[in-house]
Amino acid sequence: MPAYKYEALKSDGRAATGLIEAESPRAARAMLRAQALVPLSLQAAQMHGEAKASRFTRRVFSATALSVWTRQLAGLVGSGLPIERALTALADESEDPRQRELLSQLKAEVNAGAPFARALGTAPREFDEVFRGVVAAGEQSGALGQVLERLADDLEERQDLKAKLVGAMAYPAIVSLIAVLIVIFLVTYVVPQIATVFTSSKRALPGLTVAMLAISAFARQWGLVVLAAFVAAFVALSWARRGQAFREKFDAAFLTLPLFGRLARGYNAARFAGTLAMLAGSGVPILKALQAAAETLSNAAMRADALDALVQVREGAPLGSALAGKKRFPGLLAMFARLGEQTGQLPEMLDRAARQLGNEVQRRAMTVATLLEPLLIVAMGAIVLLIVLAVLLPIIQLNTWVK
Repeated sequence: MPAYKYEALKSDGRAATGLIEAESPRAARAMLRAQALVPLSLQAAQMHGEAKASRFTRRVFSATALSVWTRQLAGLVGSGLPIERALTALADESEDPRQRELLSQLKAEVNAGAPFARALGTAPREFDEVFRGVVAAGEQSGALGQVLERLADDLEERQDLKAKLVGAMAYPAIVSLIAVLIVIFLVTYVVPQIATVFTSSKRALPGLTVAMLAISAFARQWGLVVLAAFVAAFVALSWARRGQAFREKFDAAFLTLPLFGRLARGYNAARFAGTLAMLAGSGVPILKALQAAAETLSNAAMRADALDALVQVREGAPLGSALAGKKRFPGLLAMFARLGEQTGQLPEMLDRAARQLGNEVQRRAMTVATLLEPLLIVAMGAIVLLIVLAVLLPIIQLNTWVK
């Protein structure tokens, strides 16, 4: 049933806005009048999967909000409430008008006879293929509440892992940024101001001071050009990564980095294993689960390997053997997949692999952050010390000349 946005007047003259479901605009106006409202304007609520949900539009659900909403929906459905009534309850409780509009759209689709998973497909930007696949499996198995609980757990674990990685790298990134800004300020402003005191003398300046003055002159003259070159290179790289072939080569090279490459490899493998475990445990066929799990990989090279493993599994190869041939995936994942196939507990083993890989990524990230923090501070101190020496050496030399 379509949903309509309305603006109306109450009996006391106050304005009222909201959403209403009706078969037609005429029926919607009749329903408003039955509620003692005078309709002023009425327009169809635009579907969230349409063009207005462009890449520049803010999503209705953030990652955290989606996990909370999924948990709430799981609780309502698990308690025996029909899905349309659960959506109505969540829409009434929501304080965000965009969320209420989206939930009204979903409820209208469900009331029209569409399965809940198909209704979620009207907003693909909010609910990805993995989300819809898990919901579809829950509807088919008759255990939608339990499946939604498992989906909420997965969303929370994924968000928790991402938050820990960002938190581990936040301090080194902030220290690096502050260090760069301080050095730029000293080189482009402080050093030239002090250097004017010594350049008027005809005596030779210390080598360190001469080098620092040359760096300062270069930064003031060509700094903006260098910055523009870096920005242009970044834009060109971003544009080139839109091509599938270049992106696969670039991501494959990134995985070979000794530090961040191993973190990216572990994070993608943990996400792949966790998604595959959740889908397989929910009853999604393994081929469809592999396809959806591969799409969650942010690294194009690992995604290509996962899709190649999908082809091998489709041709009859065991999942463990298919993953073992992909060296970009950790051997731990292939080992647990092989054990899961042998014992008939593939979802459980994949979930265990995901947890171990996620813990390993967290441990490595914390180790990297612990090592980077003192190294960055020492490096910043060394650079500032050189700048200070470049300024002090002529002063000491000048005192020697005066004596």
